[in-house]
Amino acid sequence: MRLKTLFPGLALAALAGVGTAQADDEAGDPVRGERLADTCMGCHAVEGARNAYPSYRVPKLGGQFEEYLVIALEAYRDGDREHPTMNAQARGFSDQELRDMAAFFAQER
Repeated sequence: MRLKTLFPGLALAALAGVGTAQADDEAGDPVRGERLADTCMGCHAVEGARNAYPSYRVPKLGGQFEEYLVIALEAYRDGDREHPTMNAQARGFSDQELRDMAAFFAQER
């Protein structure tokens, strides 16, 4: 008798977890991303911009592959890719916010 009540409860818990995983994997929204990327545009939308500490040419992000941008931003945020400015900029963003910004930049040309 106990198994009859246990199994449906476990099945519901598993389905609830699937719903959460799907929500976490939501596609990037370029409209939200544009609002979030305002600070990014101060460097990445300026032709020939350079970062002073240390001195790097700032890459243009418009038209870049969305998945690449997500991976790069996550690496900067998580400290797996080092650049003092980018580490600081990416640190406060959620996975969804990074996907949103990547979607915005990917659609720009």
